[in-house]
Amino acid sequence: MHIAKRLVLILVVLAVCVGCDQATKSIAQSYLPSTQAWSFLGDTLRLQLTHNTGAFLGLGDSMPKFWRHVLFGVGGTVILFGLLGYGLFAKHLHRVSVFAIALYFAGGVSNVIDRWAYDGYVVDFINVGIGPVRTGIFNFADMFIMAGGVIFFASEFHMKWFLARCSRSAR
Repeated sequence: MHIAKRLVLILVVLAVCVGCDQATKSIAQSYLPSTQAWSFLGDTLRLQLTHNTGAFLGLGDSMPKFWRHVLFGVGGTVILFGLLGYGLFAKHLHRVSVFAIALYFAGGVSNVIDRWAYDGYVVDFINVGIGPVRTGIFNFADMFIMAGGVIFFASEFHMKWFLARCSRSAR
């Protein structure tokens, strides 16, 4: 896949995902109370506004603010630029892998936008589960990151399996 096509794919995914995530976060901040959860579908889905100063599931939220800023804001931005470079220039990547990287990148960008715009926190508001088995509170950007990771590893595993199988059958 040519670099220009990769760039277009990444930019389209970026625009759609960041737009969706930032819009839903804005709606959540405007309408959801921060003191209680709204429950839907027999309490399978809860909407609850949270400001997450840590990483995944609040990891690192007890660190001093300066170090959270360095690690999650500055470090996250640097990692995202590296991921963008990999998605654009790694020669072995297939379309599905580039799409997966674009999803991961877009989710990361949207969460980093929050960190820079909201003094170090990310807006989270979705919680799913059944009974006592529940996820942490997350947002659409987190879903894009998870989907990108799953698709990337599945596509890379599948390609290695497919290539190994083709080389065996060619013997």
